[in-house]
Amino acid sequence: MCGICGIFKPNGQVNAVDREVIIKMRDILKHRGPDDKNILVLPEMAMGFCRLKIIGLENGKQPIGNENETIWLVCNGEIFNYRKLKDDLCSRGHIFQTDSDVEVILHLYEEKGMEFINDLNGQFSFAIYDSLQHRLILARDHFGITPMYYCKNKNTYLFASEIKSLLLYPGISREVDLTALDQLLSLPGIVSPRTIFKNIASVEPGHFIVIDENHISNKQYWDIYYPEKDEAIYRDEAYYMERMGELLEQSVKLRKEADVPIGAYVSGGLDSCLVAKLANQTEPALNRIFSIRFEDLFFSEEIYQQMMAKDLKVAEASYMFSLKDVSTYFEKAIWHCETPIKESYNTTSMVLSKLVHDNGIKVVLSGEGADELFAGYPSYKFDVFRSMRSNVSSNTDVEIDIRKELWGTEHFFYEKNYSEFEKTKRLMYSNSINENFDEINFIHHKLVNQDRLRGRHPLHIRSYIDLKVRIADHLVSDHGDRMMMANSVEGRYPFLDKELVEFVTNIPPELKLNQFQEKYLLKKFSKGRLPTEIINREKFGFSAPGSPQLLQNSQTWVRDILSYDTIKKGGYFNPDYVESLKTEYEKKGFVLNIPYEEDILMPIISFGILKEVFNIPNL
Repeated sequence: MCGICGIFKPNGQVNAVDREVIIKMRDILKHRGPDDKNILVLPEMAMGFCRLKIIGLENGKQPIGNENETIWLVCNGEIFNYRKLKDDLCSRGHIFQTDSDVEVILHLYEEKGMEFINDLNGQFSFAIYDSLQHRLILARDHFGITPMYYCKNKNTYLFASEIKSLLLYPGISREVDLTALDQLLSLPGIVSPRTIFKNIASVEPGHFIVIDENHISNKQYWDIYYPEKDEAIYRDEAYYMERMGELLEQSVKLRKEADVPIGAYVSGGLDSCLVAKLANQTEPALNRIFSIRFEDLFFSEEIYQQMMAKDLKVAEASYMFSLKDVSTYFEKAIWHCETPIKESYNTTSMVLSKLVHDNGIKVVLSGEGADELFAGYPSYKFDVFRSMRSNVSSNTDVEIDIRKELWGTEHFFYEKNYSEFEKTKRLMYSNSINENFDEINFIHHKLVNQDRLRGRHPLHIRSYIDLKVRIADHLVSDHGDRMMMANSVEGRYPFLDKELVEFVTNIPPELKLNQFQEKYLLKKFSKGRLPTEIINREKFGFSAPGSPQLLQNSQTWVRDILSYDTIKKGGYFNPDYVESLKTEYEKKGFVLNIPYEEDILMPIISFGILKEVFNIPNL
């Protein structure tokens, strides 16, 4: 991974001020790439690059130009199938300047234009400047693992790996996108192309943006596709397990491609343990595994982490996380993830990546994606229960209308009853926001492609939505990329492999949830590979202390952020409602039943920190 940024003035002129700004934009991303840095300044384009050396250590510097320097590339990420692509290109006469994996992008673009992007298997965001066409192309990988943000300021277009880089350009607004805030409160997080900043957009997963003098066009090159019920072709269980295993092993092997040592996160759950096990079966072996432990035994998975370390015969590094660590790292976590958050566990992710960095490791494998692909959450069971019941609905007309607008069907329940939660949000919001609530309400703004939901099995409906609104901009973004790159660590996700996912989408639902056993096929594949105790344990959600614990332990910074005067002055939330929640949450012994009850104060706390660290104006 790296940090990239740029200033594009189509048919304009990059000036001395722009040169100074591109250096500042690059340098604020130095945590993403502390090993090297560079800039390129051309008549209408300036690019900045800071590098985390992983592949091609000696000569992988960017930006990279083609032979006649008419096309330039900066890329953040990895192309896992680059060796095959490079061999093919070399056989056709292309000359490579570096040993970097990402240089294949440049040569493929020369041959195919943007059609080449379908050849890539990796995690990437890149910018291609084509000087002959006077255009800039910004792309993001299939699952949104790597970030890419962009905005326009008069006749100037800007892009960067992180929003904080864009905010350094003179004249960029820090106004809050209130629909994005409403998404955050209602969903796992904000969904691309929205960000918390009104005039700054995120490239959507599986999309690329083409910018020229006249306009911006947004093009989708890939999407998840689950077959409709009448399209499904079923084969026997042995076939699916064998092929799934082959693709997963191949994905793990590809993601071990590096010129530096590799580690793995091991939470103690099936997914991360299986990735670590498969990674350790081939050379090079894992350097070590990393885990978080909690003083509160309710959150701790220590017994399973130690069991896996013993099974792998690999050194384990662990960190005992406490409530104090939330206070220590919370503000830094918000600065790096650039969004309000709904749980404090981003701080645990940040501490975990610091542990990796302190042990001299730059790359870690992780198990994200398995729950969404193999029906790993309890909600997948509930979907099947609901589908087995009578079609008679107990939902109100308002709730039915909301579900139809969001998902195209009244029968799909996602996380909460939105008509009821709307009442809570109206209590949370200030009068000025409530005056325009219908306009900013997230349900009136498109979230997903409903054509990909019609006629699908309930498990596949949820999987598609989870991969769109939970994975891309939350689990592998603010919780993943941002917390890892805060400590110059790259995360890799074997379950989020293009070939593997395209196969898994065709596995019959009953091999994912079989007799209400979640991850049936994955568990069966794991037998003989993992300890039985890990395979058979109940799903345990990764979580961390919330706002009740912070208030009950008299964390001064939390009380300051939630003070009546601060909330009222900010103008976004209702100070009277916040006061009532504070009174309830700080009662000795009060606990929230997560995930069935929401920590209403946590997004308000994190939004308050965001306002401070990014100097966001009051409403």
